[in-house]
Amino acid sequence: MRTRKPRAAATADELARAAKDAARRLGFHAAGVCDLAPIERDALRRWLDAGHAATMTYMHRQAARRREPARIVAGARRAVVVLERYSPGPPPADAAARVARYAWSEDYHRVLGDRLARLAQALVALGATPGATRPYVDAGPVPERELAQRAGLGWIAKNTMLIDPRQGSYTFIASVLTDLELAVDAPFTADHCGRCRACLDACPTGALPAARTLDARRCISYLTIERRGPFSAAEGAAIGDWLFGCDLCQEACPWNKFAGPPTDPRLQPRPELMSPDLDFDQATFDARYGDTCFTRPGVAGLRRNASWNRSSAPPRARRRADED
Repeated sequence: MRTRKPRAAATADELARAAKDAARRLGFHAAGVCDLAPIERDALRRWLDAGHAATMTYMHRQAARRREPARIVAGARRAVVVLERYSPGPPPADAAARVARYAWSEDYHRVLGDRLARLAQALVALGATPGATRPYVDAGPVPERELAQRAGLGWIAKNTMLIDPRQGSYTFIASVLTDLELAVDAPFTADHCGRCRACLDACPTGALPAARTLDARRCISYLTIERRGPFSAAEGAAIGDWLFGCDLCQEACPWNKFAGPPTDPRLQPRPELMSPDLDFDQATFDARYGDTCFTRPGVAGLRRNASWNRSSAPPRARRRADED
């Protein structure tokens, strides 16, 4: 009787291919693998010391793990990093206030989180340890953009956004940290920004004082989403007609001519998010926006923003808001 040879263990290359194939089957349009070696230390320290994190004190608490991502999940040594497109479409011309494109749909943390959990399960099926395999969607101390560049998915542009040369910057970044021994991809080392400074010049508040330096204290996205409490007159005037977030530096980027629409139905733009009402109570907010990114600033934050939007809106949009 012939004895059957034991099946050879999968190689690191085979496991990496299987992991990235699983990510693509789940709908992610790009996937790569990187290690969790320390990130360049001084850049984050200088950024924090300069006060550029504003009131985001969690950035200080997370600094050590952001610099050393291997400390985030005990036993993890690899990251499977994925990208997912969101809508690059034009905003409504008659909107009373503007909303960043990534918030035009159901909260991406929920949408990507569901699929990322399934990707983590796929890695466990390939041999990863459940306790050392954990998904992250723009949460925790994960330095997503640095890991994405290290995984070969794009470069970090002058506006600090990751640019995928095939898709532009209108993408979400997510990852699964794992102890599975995966072959890593070559990092993306080219810088295709060249001499272009369109994003720097497009920022109306000077929040990009130098290439790849973001001063959150001046950033419209920070002010409308993360900033708590009332605005100073200068802060309120700075947000203009932005109710939530800002896309100006991305709109100026020539690489976004390659941006494609989302394929996930849950990431399709919703009219009430592209052109939101500026008047609502808590019950209306919960019913209309409870599954969206608007819950981050909440009713109080959006009401504060809206009060400044009204004074900044173009006449046609201001009339529409008043009529509503």
